[in-house]
Amino acid sequence: MREKRIGYYDYTVVLTYFGMIAATIGIFRVLNGQHWDALVCLMISGFCDMFDGTVASLKVGRTEEERRFGIQIDSLSDLISFGALPGIFVYSITGKSKISAVVCVMYILCALIRLAFYNVLEEKRQQETTERRESILGLPVTTIAVMLPLMYLMFDLYVFKNTNWFMVLLTLVSCGFLTPVEVKKPGFVGKIALIIVGIFEAIGMFVFMGWEVL
Repeated sequence: MREKRIGYYDYTVVLTYFGMIAATIGIFRVLNGQHWDALVCLMISGFCDMFDGTVASLKVGRTEEERRFGIQIDSLSDLISFGALPGIFVYSITGKSKISAVVCVMYILCALIRLAFYNVLEEKRQQETTERRESILGLPVTTIAVMLPLMYLMFDLYVFKNTNWFMVLLTLVSCGFLTPVEVKKPGFVGKIALIIVGIFEAIGMFVFMGWEVL
């Protein structure tokens, strides 16, 4: 029997799709030199990723195909949002040098490996148990959605006076992606804390940088 369409389009994946769209717009902003706009898109993607799993879990009786699709589409979206967008951003802000190109390519590669490995472990875990995951191995790729805007804010406030610090950040985060350290997933309080950090970063954009919505 032929499928009527390819993919799934219900509310369980809408935040994932929206986060990817925001990240793609962020890449366009980077290419236009609108760095703060790009970081706002990155933060929106981070917010969507924070709650897409919660929304998906609300649906009762998801099929095996729907669960597997959710795992794959989430990581594919994350690669664009927290791999490609930050890599292109740092490559742009550091003057598009050869060394920054290497650092950014390696960062995206590490994010890719991290996400693919997560998919393998998650599919295996879901075959063995229906319990919610409490921790993951390695630094979550979404970490960059908090760290990169914070660093750029400090850069514009002259706390960091050299763009090379952005390459240092990506290098450290890349190592974190592939380090097999168990990291506890943030609960409700942790998510609220991350949102508060994002709000303060947004306030910094408006108050200190005079950021304007275009």
